[in-house]
Amino acid sequence: MLIDRVSRQLLGAPELAPLLRELAAGHDATLAVAQSARPLALAALWARDPRPCLLVVSGEEAADRTARALAAWLGQDSVSRYPERRDRPWADATPDDAVIGARCRAVSRLAAGERCVVVASAHALLRRVPPKGSGYFASSTFAVGEEVPFEDVPALLVGMGYADNGEVDAPGSFHVHGDAVDVFPAQAASPVRIEFFGDEIDRVRRMVASTGQTIGELDAVTVAPCREMAFTDETVARAERALYKAAQESSKTAADLELIRQRAADPSLERYLPQLYGSTASPLEHISQETLVVLAEPRALFDDCMRAYDELSAAAGSARIPLEGLYTSPRELDFGSQQRLSFSSILRAGTGAATAELAVRQPQIAGSDAKLLGRVRQLVADRAAVLFAVPDRAARESLELRFTDESIPVVESLGTSAENNDPQAPPLECGRVTFIDAPVPAGIVIPAASLAVFSVSDLTARTAKNRRRARRVDPTSVTFPFKPGDYVVHATHGIALFAEIVRQEVAGRERDYFLLEYAGGDKLYVPFEQVDRITRYVGPDGASPRLTRLNTADWSRATGKARRSAKKLAFDLVDLYTRRSSVPGYAFSQDTPVQEEMEASFSYELTPDQRSAIADIKADMEARRPMDRLLCGDVGFGKTEVALRAAFKCCQDSKQVMVLCPTTILAQQHFETFFSRFAPFDLKVCVLSRFVTPAQQRRALEGFADGSVDVLIGTHRLLSADVNPYDLGLVIIDEEQRFGVQHKEQLKNMREQVDVLTLSATPIPRTMQMAMSGVRDMSLIMTPPPGRLPVKVTVGEWDPDLVSAAIREELARKGQVYYVSNRVHTIDEAVERVMEAAPEARVGVAHGKMSAREVEDVMLRFQEHEVDVLVATTIIESGIDNPRTNTLIIEDSQRLGLAQLYQLKGRVGRGRVQAYAYFMFPGEVSLTPEATDRLTAINEYQDLGSGMKIAMRDLEIRGAGSLMGAEQHGNLSSVGFDLFTQMLGEAVAEARGETREVEQAEVTINLPADFFLAEEYMPDVDKRVLAYRRLAAAVDLAEIDELQQECEKDFGALPLAGRNLFDRARVRIRAQRLGCTAVSLTNGRLVYQGLEVARPVALKLKERGALVYPKTKKVAYPFHRSEEEVMPAALGVLEQVGGDDELD
Repeated sequence: MLIDRVSRQLLGAPELAPLLRELAAGHDATLAVAQSARPLALAALWARDPRPCLLVVSGEEAADRTARALAAWLGQDSVSRYPERRDRPWADATPDDAVIGARCRAVSRLAAGERCVVVASAHALLRRVPPKGSGYFASSTFAVGEEVPFEDVPALLVGMGYADNGEVDAPGSFHVHGDAVDVFPAQAASPVRIEFFGDEIDRVRRMVASTGQTIGELDAVTVAPCREMAFTDETVARAERALYKAAQESSKTAADLELIRQRAADPSLERYLPQLYGSTASPLEHISQETLVVLAEPRALFDDCMRAYDELSAAAGSARIPLEGLYTSPRELDFGSQQRLSFSSILRAGTGAATAELAVRQPQIAGSDAKLLGRVRQLVADRAAVLFAVPDRAARESLELRFTDESIPVVESLGTSAENNDPQAPPLECGRVTFIDAPVPAGIVIPAASLAVFSVSDLTARTAKNRRRARRVDPTSVTFPFKPGDYVVHATHGIALFAEIVRQEVAGRERDYFLLEYAGGDKLYVPFEQVDRITRYVGPDGASPRLTRLNTADWSRATGKARRSAKKLAFDLVDLYTRRSSVPGYAFSQDTPVQEEMEASFSYELTPDQRSAIADIKADMEARRPMDRLLCGDVGFGKTEVALRAAFKCCQDSKQVMVLCPTTILAQQHFETFFSRFAPFDLKVCVLSRFVTPAQQRRALEGFADGSVDVLIGTHRLLSADVNPYDLGLVIIDEEQRFGVQHKEQLKNMREQVDVLTLSATPIPRTMQMAMSGVRDMSLIMTPPPGRLPVKVTVGEWDPDLVSAAIREELARKGQVYYVSNRVHTIDEAVERVMEAAPEARVGVAHGKMSAREVEDVMLRFQEHEVDVLVATTIIESGIDNPRTNTLIIEDSQRLGLAQLYQLKGRVGRGRVQAYAYFMFPGEVSLTPEATDRLTAINEYQDLGSGMKIAMRDLEIRGAGSLMGAEQHGNLSSVGFDLFTQMLGEAVAEARGETREVEQAEVTINLPADFFLAEEYMPDVDKRVLAYRRLAAAVDLAEIDELQQECEKDFGALPLAGRNLFDRARVRIRAQRLGCTAVSLTNGRLVYQGLEVARPVALKLKERGALVYPKTKKVAYPFHRSEEEVMPAALGVLEQVGGDDELD
């Protein structure tokens, strides 16, 4: 098997020798390694020593992702999931049969000592199960030739939770007839028939569930439990004894006891699990002694479990159900005496607690063919074993040919199937590229093992060139992403839990549905084309919402109230717009030659987004109404240059400019920039800040009042009563969200009179949504400057060795360092830590308690490179622009907000040198969920231009209540942020008297084809959700083409069902444009309803045998090809009618 060869390569790294020794000796061990490498590391260890293994991770999403990655290396049969149950013993929700079956199968495998890897989330282990002494999780094997008392089989199956339903139509059912027992084992794909001759098993055959037909012989079948409790004579009798007294005192308990006697399939009876079995157990008590328990970040697992247990306790208390016996407290969660392996991050293990550390690098092959080939050539030259995981055969052969043409040595492709298992197979060939068919989700490079693994997803090329196409704002980028387990809002049916994407067969064809779970266990299957009606629920305070009850008036009442509130808020918002529109503004002149000369002094080439933003702003300034435009762009993307040109245009008409900044240092930075660019054109720029003397401030105010000062820059000091401009024409506001409420009110009134330009890197989503709805105009700068590199981010515990290495490496390349410690009273201690880490460094200090002169002096020395490391508070988060500073270290980063962290990160990496940012926290501190989310987000969103995602994630973490105000708290709670702002946008348009854009009519597409993205093609459910959302939101064919190209770059050629899915979206868009309402295949003809056809086109269609009915707008086009061609054919007719392409 391939993993045997990979295991020898990976575990041959000298760094792992201590780990292997400890494990071989039966001792516990810790491996410090990045999360991306853990599945491969565990697969390699398991291949070396196959044994029962339980891997515990944090969260169901991580468990699913890890299980898929392990299965890519070990094969699906060697990996099982132990999923979390979402139903609760005190609720009426029906348990998911597949989930319970998977749990029972996983525990059975571990209890039997089977060689496999079971992946579980920590939450999943909290729910208790029948005790070990009950023998409940013992599987039964029925093999041909063995003797089993026939009359005992039904009781045996009932004891494992199976029910005799008269037919075997679902897992967990059985039926006895004649001398045969039909049973549908848990987790099996189909039922089996066990035929007896007396007490001897004569035959075992697979069955077709829908017909009962037998289709194949088996030697044996293993049947595992399918429920986590069973009503046997013994358990029912025990429950009767335990509940007898309570049933005398409570009619509810008496009714439940009667249901137990009747062995009713009622999920609420699971609350009596302790009474049925006398006691309960953690699933961990069932695993065999030889099991290896693997814990990913043990401390985080415990914290995660504590939060979940607290929520369960609160819910159980509300339901008046005791939690004892149903769930295990995290403090009592015992992993027993089994050998334990812990995974930790290298930063967490910085104190030397790890048995071994394994450094991992990212593939870094995306972006261009040259980058890919250069990276592979370098690894081959370094004698590394290079594996390229490409599941699609055609794509694999294409890459093999490409590498061969480039003289890169390639060896024969290796398969990952179990039949290729050969422990004595030769090792991997170093200095060559080996292609494998494993669906590895993402690649890694492990220098110590001379091993590199690449996957097709690593080839994704999202370069600036790809992004510069003219585009509308993708709705999926300004709404919240969602994944299974998240709360969502369906616009028509209300708040639900998004369970999963499920595939169902309809009229003989397969398609994907989004399964939503509502109150009372009700389920709604939403077809993928309607996913645009679903948004992520984000409430006012981040709390879990109450699920909507289907088929009631609850949701209509909630949306009605929210819509009325949105209308009231819209009138308040539009009132300002109306007042501004009624007051005629100043229309600035067109650009002068002097303007063009100033703009030509810019030493860099503008990005396309900058050009577009400048054009928008100048058009606004030349119009008769006051401008109110929001300019969004990431830190360092060139917003200041755009603002400079607007200010200069204002001054060319002898009007004045005010530039408002949130901090003194940013004001000083802007002053220096404006002064250097405007001085050659005889424009006077002044600044009001504590860096200038009172006399200088007085002269600046006098000059601004008499018109001799053209541009005045400052903080909120500019809003004081003594600031009286002579002829103000433009106000530029940098990071408006950082001003206080009172200052924002002054700025709001100012907008009625003059042009206002607001700059923001991470706009609050309310501002973003207001701009999107039309209350404010907006321009986006999403293209980074050429040559800009993303800052490499590291998040972890404070480690003096890492700090020392980071500072010294920066100084070695003649650079400088920001060291942020945001508590003034302990900043001297931070200075000492820096000096201990790098005694040779020249250290300066800056914070808000210092005098203006002291701050100015240290900043000047830092600018002049007389200081190597600047230890400062967040005073530096805005405005410092020093291209030599390319390392940022923040201690106590868990204390800072997400927008602050992002702004600070923007202080480095402003040139073409690779920059590094270290976000560190004390090792002894237990992070709050919010702090964990913030640090995870700053680590996750490392790409250039992530400001908008950061802003949305920040709102998600903090809740939306603080942004909409207290009066909107109830509305946000009842319908969620996204839907409420959508209502607000509609109300704004109505308040303005604007005609709402008519929504495109739905197109009914009924064609005999499968439409879905297979899990085998795109394993990550998050990516499938996003792909479906983008397809549903697409409004033009270019978006469909772009998404398909991305998918094929990441995952290879689309299978037929995937091609049909994309063609279906193309059919929808073309049909909507042509007014077509339905497309179907009837009696050998493609039938189009509502399709108006021009006469010349109608004649062409008739020549091909089509029937055209002008009065009823119906077209029936002959189709006699295979069903695989139905989608391209349906699309071809619409292309012909639309005048695009000739029909084949």
